[in-house]
Amino acid sequence: MRSPLVVANWKMHGTLSEARALASSVRDGLKRPRGVEVVVCPPFTALPAVAEVLAGSPIGVGAQNCHWEASGAFTGEVSPAMLAELSCRLVIVGHSERRQHFGETDSQVNGKLRAALAHRLTPLLCVGESGDERRQGLTFTVVEGQLRAGLAGVSLEDLGRCIVAYEPLWAIGTGVNATPAQASEVQGYLRGLLSELASKELAQTIRILYGGSVKPDNAAELCREPEIDGALVGGASLQAQTFISIVRKAASRGGANPKE
Repeated sequence: MRSPLVVANWKMHGTLSEARALASSVRDGLKRPRGVEVVVCPPFTALPAVAEVLAGSPIGVGAQNCHWEASGAFTGEVSPAMLAELSCRLVIVGHSERRQHFGETDSQVNGKLRAALAHRLTPLLCVGESGDERRQGLTFTVVEGQLRAGLAGVSLEDLGRCIVAYEPLWAIGTGVNATPAQASEVQGYLRGLLSELASKELAQTIRILYGGSVKPDNAAELCREPEIDGALVGGASLQAQTFISIVRKAASRGGANPKE
């Protein structure tokens, strides 16, 4: 069974003092998470502080983005080499907000994913359709294009190190999540594509998360779906107890006692 994973994406929230306090609360509330892995992705400015707070705990640290080059004249960017030096183990690539607000292309997302792999970071590749695309029946076309482009040129060995997140744009920050059936249908389709890109056996080992208005009251139902291997949590991760509750709901999918 694939171990559930819950990733907190704090987005552009949190001063250093706020980040330390939030990381401390999550750490203290999840001293021994069983049946689930947890990674926190704070803003770049808070990475060293959060890494210090979480050092020695079972909670990992990740980043929200990276550049595709290890160094260079790219003002305002952060390289995967820099992230690795800050104890990051995971990096989000291709988040819909990066695609929508900053014009990231599939080619750029692929470059970031391959750069992350080259620096021993685990890339979390995000794919998802807009509301208009879903209404036009283009969901599978969109996510297939993003998945194939994002993983282009990646070896089978490295493919096994990747994580995918299905995050429908119409559910992000709207309070309206995809139903478990909707999410599971798309994620099953994505796993089928991974079988084509690699093998059925390898595809069964790759975790596919769901992201989009995940909350304590829907996390358990979503994570009960066999194709949903955890959650990419945005706004709900900014409140420690809310995030902890989501983690415990996801842990129950892995057979653990959700109260631990």
